[in-house]
Amino acid sequence: MPTEKKDNITPPPLVEGVDFYWDNGRFVFTEHYHKKRGYCCGNGCRHCPFDYEKVSSANNILPKEC
Repeated sequence: MPTEKKDNITPPPLVEGVDFYWDNGRFVFTEHYHKKRGYCCGNGCRHCPFDYEKVSSANNILPKEC
């Protein structure tokens, strides 16, 4: 019996108003989405619940949309 690779699993679709919202035409991930993802991506996202742990000091001026 073949085993399924985890790499081939498609993540569930994002839900507007839960995982993201639009702000002046920009796609902004919510804190809920970031917690579901489980790690800081280092982009200085506006709603990062991980205290911007991977954001370099050069990028950590203001939280950005992510």
